[in-house]
Amino acid sequence: MNKAILMGNLTRDPEMRTTQSQVPVCTFSLAVERRFKTQSGERQADFINVVAWRQQAEFVAKYFHKGSRMVVVGSIQTRTYDDKDGNKRTATEVVADEIHFGDSKRSDSGNEPRQTSGATAPMAQTEGFFPAPDDDTSLPFDL
Repeated sequence: MNKAILMGNLTRDPEMRTTQSQVPVCTFSLAVERRFKTQSGERQADFINVVAWRQQAEFVAKYFHKGSRMVVVGSIQTRTYDDKDGNKRTATEVVADEIHFGDSKRSDSGNEPRQTSGATAPMAQTEGFFPAPDDDTSLPFDL
């Protein structure tokens, strides 16, 4: 099984191109923090190259930029190529199958979640928590 799940921040703006057969392809690099700290207390990161094709490529190019947090699900792929001097090189990258936002959208002030409709929702509801009812009569089961 070849499955990679990564969460990290884009190290630069995604690079969108189109192949000769007009297929969109987007390449980018994710800085993924390691789970452990060094002896000095610092976290190190791995810089992992990712390639997205077709609709995934267009999605990345449209909604992500340098510093954006992203979740990528895909597979690890290696390929060989000849560089401009004729030397054989090997590249290892993740080919994205799924791409998701790693952070929630924030308003321009950064303090409140941005609303996507005219309705306003309490802060707790936007984070996946809902207030409990005040009385036992509204419970859908008997205690």
